[in-house]
Amino acid sequence: MVLSIYCEIEQKIAFSFIEELEGLGEATPLEMVKISGGKFLMGALDSEKESRDSERPQHEVTVPNFFMGKYPVTQAQYEAVMGKNPLHFKENGVNRPVEKVSWNNAKEFCRKLSELTGKNYRLPSEAEWEYACRAGTQTKYYFGDSDSNLDEFAWYGSNSESRTHEVGEKLANAFGLHDMHGNVWEWCEDSWHDNYKKAPTDGSAWVDKKSEGYVSRGGSWSNYAVNCRSAFRDNGFNADFDLINSNGFRVVSDIK
Repeated sequence: MVLSIYCEIEQKIAFSFIEELEGLGEATPLEMVKISGGKFLMGALDSEKESRDSERPQHEVTVPNFFMGKYPVTQAQYEAVMGKNPLHFKENGVNRPVEKVSWNNAKEFCRKLSELTGKNYRLPSEAEWEYACRAGTQTKYYFGDSDSNLDEFAWYGSNSESRTHEVGEKLANAFGLHDMHGNVWEWCEDSWHDNYKKAPTDGSAWVDKKSEGYVSRGGSWSNYAVNCRSAFRDNGFNADFDLINSNGFRVVSDIK
C-alpha cells in the first residue's frame, strides 16, 4: 500500500510529494522534490583544478522538469519495496542510505516502486543528477569552490568515521536536496563513457549496450573531497556488481 501526500515547500521548487511506503514505521518516508528544468553547463572547464578528462568537454544541456528523491534511498525504504536489506552498515541504520546495491538491483527497486505506485520511477540520467546537484551553480561544489566548508554539507573521508550516516543530517542545496555530496555513491541510468564527446544535450541518459560499466556520482563516506565535486563521475562497475559498501542511489520520477 502506498499513499501519496502532496505538500507545499518554501524553496526554489514548486512542491514535493511523499510516498508513504507500508512498513516504514517511524522511518523517513520517500519524499520527492520537484526540480524545475532549464539549461546548464555540464562538466568541468579545463581550468578547474583537480578535474579529469572524463568530465569534459563542458557542454550545454537542456533538462526537462522532473521529481527527484530528497535523500538517497534509505535502508528502510529499500526493504519496504524489495523485502531485504543487503547492506554492510546495519547498526541503528534504517535511515542510513542503503548500500551494497548493484545497478541492476537499483533498477529493480525502481520497477517495483513504479508497480506499487502507478508512477514512473527510474534512476536519474547523469545530466539530471548533475543539474540537480549544482542547483544553479557552476562552482566545484553546490556551495562554492573551496572544500573548507564541505563538512557542513557532506559525509566523506575526513569526517565520516568510516561509515555511512543518516540521510538529511547535512545541509541541503538550493533545490532542497540532501547528501548530493558524499554519504554514498549514487547510480545513474547512463552507461560509462570516457568523456562527453557526442553526449546528448536534452537531459536524457546516454546508454550504450556495449559498455560494461555504469556511471555513479557524488562521492561517498570513504572518499576524498575531490571525489565529491559536482562534476566528478565514476565508472561504477558492471550492472551486477554489488560488493561495494558505498554504492547507493536515489530515484527520480517524470512530470506528466
